[in-house]
Amino acid sequence: MKKTVLITGAASGIGKQTALFFAEKGWDVLATMLSLKEAMDLNNYPNIKCYELDVTSSESIELARLKIMQENAKIDVIINNAGIGYRSFVELSEDEKIDAIVAINWLGVVKVCRAFIPVFRAQKSGLFINISSIAGLVNLPLGSFYHSTKQAVESFSECMAYELYDLNIRVCTVQFGNAPTSFQKNVTKCPATAIKSYNDLMKKVTDLLQKKSNKNTNLTPLITEKLYEIAENPNKKFRRYTIGFDANLMKFLRRGLGYRMFNSLIRKYTLK
Repeated sequence: MKKTVLITGAASGIGKQTALFFAEKGWDVLATMLSLKEAMDLNNYPNIKCYELDVTSSESIELARLKIMQENAKIDVIINNAGIGYRSFVELSEDEKIDAIVAINWLGVVKVCRAFIPVFRAQKSGLFINISSIAGLVNLPLGSFYHSTKQAVESFSECMAYELYDLNIRVCTVQFGNAPTSFQKNVTKCPATAIKSYNDLMKKVTDLLQKKSNKNTNLTPLITEKLYEIAENPNKKFRRYTIGFDANLMKFLRRGLGYRMFNSLIRKYTLK
């Protein structure tokens, strides 16, 4: 029987590439985005349907859910992919930008899961794949807000997995590094200041992350293939999946070195 996946933030980046990959594999894809104007070439695929869904709005999620369930008999997998970045020093952070990243990266996952748990419960099956990040695994300079939201996704997902275990609803998170998409270019950053050390660190971290993104030319296909593998073979128990060299290296170093030595390593490569 043909399977169906719902993907949030599917207009661009990893979300769009995942939608295309699943469609090519024969799945029905429900690609959600802020505006259908963003759908563009996704409409050329007969097994991709596009829906408007704002993950920050419970009303938008509910309207999308009702429309989706009227037009589709079942959803097998939901991939919570929608996310944004915010790179700022705590001192210079802005309420509006903090609220936005929390609303999208964390509460967006919470609200979409909350809305579709009843669907999965009625079906007696379903899988939530919540996209985290290497930022949900380790902490780096200027990541106070982005990392916090991704670690919140990790904790939320693990807690929710306990609740849903007996209902045959499965939960996992997926962590990866900087893929060569437009994400890094679109990250909101605090403006330059009169504080030289701040400006220097912003440039160093931004250049480092962009360099990593440019080098990870094979990461996007690794991510889409792994997401497909997870969707085809869900694990009944909660799992954290780590994809790509950067994320796996960070995971290994964090575990192997311990907090103090790992912290020293991060300082050496970002603060010196």
